[in-house]
Amino acid sequence: MKEFTDIIENWYDRNGRSDLPWRKVSDPYIIWVSETILQQTRVAQGHDYFLRFLQKFPTVKHLATASEDDVLKVWQGLGYYSRARNMHYAAQTIVQAGQFPNEYKEIRKLKGVGDYTAAAISSLAFNQPYAVVDGNVYRVLSRFFGIHTPIDTLDGKKEFTLLANQLLDRKAPGKYNSAIMDFGALQCTPKSPKCTSCPLAGGCYALSHQATSLLPIKSKKTKVTDRYFVYLHIEDKNELLLRRREKGDIWQGLYEPFLLEFKQKPSEAEVLKKIKECIHPKQDFLLSTIALNLTHNLTHRCLHIDCYRLSTGHLPEIQGYIRVAKHELNRYATPQIITQLFNIIQKEWAKNQD
Repeated sequence: MKEFTDIIENWYDRNGRSDLPWRKVSDPYIIWVSETILQQTRVAQGHDYFLRFLQKFPTVKHLATASEDDVLKVWQGLGYYSRARNMHYAAQTIVQAGQFPNEYKEIRKLKGVGDYTAAAISSLAFNQPYAVVDGNVYRVLSRFFGIHTPIDTLDGKKEFTLLANQLLDRKAPGKYNSAIMDFGALQCTPKSPKCTSCPLAGGCYALSHQATSLLPIKSKKTKVTDRYFVYLHIEDKNELLLRRREKGDIWQGLYEPFLLEFKQKPSEAEVLKKIKECIHPKQDFLLSTIALNLTHNLTHRCLHIDCYRLSTGHLPEIQGYIRVAKHELNRYATPQIITQLFNIIQKEWAKNQD
């Protein structure tokens, strides 16, 4: 066990990403921000978001006192927006308590903080002996030790967590956690791992059994549901309509144009019929295409999206939708796919003004 730990830490001394801005700091707030951003996000993308987030909210108090709209706007483009909402709520909890919690169990109670994030904060900020277990750790341990227990089962999580804590350097838990995460991200990668230069190659089960592509094991495949959206960008000369997604929605708190959903991809005639039923039974309007056949992949859904512009002399009154001045559109946080659509629309506005 100790030999494995020593090899990982020695590798980290030579190859670790010590230049990352959240490394070599002990501020639990900064570590919390970085670990939350890096969930489901590559380091290359998360790096700039981390800097922007801390520039806007340099302390937990700044985050706690911000509006949810401001927090979501800074988060825009990262996806998994519940992370931002949970951080905002947890920041308010921390400020009310008077300080950032400094024990694993108390950190774990913060909204949105799971076992992994609590272990990262407690080890990196407070030098407490809790091992992180994430995708990188699952991959390294399953390959080296030849563990075939599926990682998405209760038994698997227990087995890997027990092993991770046995391997943990209790004198330097933060360093070891950083080391094994970097080792998985840079050396023992999901595809094309660098086995020929790996310091663990001599004892690696997966390498000796040609099983690197088979480990770790998942017992279930994610079922993906297809959904068919048509967005209507409704505008007049100066304003447009937006609505804020409601509580409990995957895009809760974000803004979008008028949405129509169909059971399968609709024809333009079907879209036109639906518009007349839902919005404009009597009012004249001009319908034009903005973008067709877009796809947006979420964890359990594949969204198939068409977008049309509905131009009218004056905006209709639609329950749940607000009027937004065109020049203020960028103030509103939107899902990534809607941001792409608005970029197209704003380029057309600029072109028409020339």
